[in-house]
Amino acid sequence: MTSFARWVSWASRLSGYIAAALMLVSVLVVCQMVFVRAVLGESSIWQTEFVTFALTAATFLGAPYILLVKGHVNVDLLPMMMGHAARKRLALLANLLAFAFCAIFFYSSLHWWWDAWSMNLTTSSIWRARLWIPYASVPVGMGLTCLQYVADVWALVTDRESPFGMDSSIEEVPL
Repeated sequence: MTSFARWVSWASRLSGYIAAALMLVSVLVVCQMVFVRAVLGESSIWQTEFVTFALTAATFLGAPYILLVKGHVNVDLLPMMMGHAARKRLALLANLLAFAFCAIFFYSSLHWWWDAWSMNLTTSSIWRARLWIPYASVPVGMGLTCLQYVADVWALVTDRESPFGMDSSIEEVPL
């Protein structure tokens, strides 16, 4: 399982780098769009759709990386009031519920992506972007997020990681 966790960590980091690159490219495309419209006086065709798709893809592809580095918003008031064993059970419950949500999202997005692929759906704009390309970021991102949750649950169960990033030596805080 250690090699699985290492592979998932590598894939999550790669996904995070891709998400960051998509955000950077989106900024550059917006700058290009402003230049084309304001300076050259021409209309933009593909830029708005590209930026919308790229930022949405960055959101889904960045999710596994954010989970890997524990960058999500975490309110730790309740875990701080618990002992280590209760904290671990709460962390397992939270991770399992989040995994279930992501797994359902992943499963649903596969159907959505497959419809776009099999029916060769495109946008209604002049650009006519093939929708399966941006839609692919949803099942890929959610699939990697599910794998990251599996790795995180395994790390909690085997005590390779402390629940909520709190050391077991931290005593519960009384009210």
